[in-house]
Amino acid sequence: MNKKRVAIQGIKASFHEEAAFKFFGENIETIECNSFKQTCEVLKQKKADFTVMAIENSIAGSILPNYTLLRDYHFSIIGEVYLSIQLHLLALPGVTFEQIKNVESHPIAIRQCVDFFDEFPHLNVVESTDTAACAKRIQDEQLTDTVAIANQLAAKTYGLQILERRIESHKKNYTRFLILTDTKDTEIKNANKASLSFEVVDEAGSLAKVLNIFAEQDINLSKIQSMPVLGKRHQYNFYVDIEWKEKAKYEEAIRKVLRHTVNFTIMGEYKKNDKV
Repeated sequence: MNKKRVAIQGIKASFHEEAAFKFFGENIETIECNSFKQTCEVLKQKKADFTVMAIENSIAGSILPNYTLLRDYHFSIIGEVYLSIQLHLLALPGVTFEQIKNVESHPIAIRQCVDFFDEFPHLNVVESTDTAACAKRIQDEQLTDTVAIANQLAAKTYGLQILERRIESHKKNYTRFLILTDTKDTEIKNANKASLSFEVVDEAGSLAKVLNIFAEQDINLSKIQSMPVLGKRHQYNFYVDIEWKEKAKYEEAIRKVLRHTVNFTIMGEYKKNDKV
């Protein structure tokens, strides 16, 4: 049986691979990509079956460029996964804290460890494209004066020791990832969550009308994100995540919302999966 091919941003042992393992299990083929756009291109060219894409972090907030990619590529969202972001200081085996001069990681990971760096201001902090790539470089180049901020999977994959555990400032730190596919009409059984995209007319109360329809049908609005419509002043695309208990009420809400929106799209219907 062929393994599922899953495009990830970053290299093996990145948080995206960890999220892919959590959703699909470890018997998959991960396809390493340098950017989120590249993960979309790989999926579009049928070189992958799925893409895992981070969409929001509990500290850094929404990853806005990825909403633009969702709009541009029109992939179907078939699932979500929440990952607890635990950040460790990784070094070559035998290296002591006193030897460290440089700390390398992704800018968001660095931002999530500000309290740690306040304690050790002498450390030179270097931004990189990927947490796992920093760990791999330490192993490849046998760096004894440099540590990486990355996850436990990176320590295991690249043979590094965890010098300091859980250095993130906020312990309740998680990232939400979307699972995307380019296969149309993928129906998820027992779906109870959907991601929608729409515009409303530029007049008082137009968005409120839409939100009230959801409320009237007992639909829970779990997220709303606005993005300016390219080339149109005062026009916004709204990205909304909604959850329901009764499918019939969801379907009724969608019928009514269609009358009050423009460019309405159901980006995906899937199962709520918010266990961290």
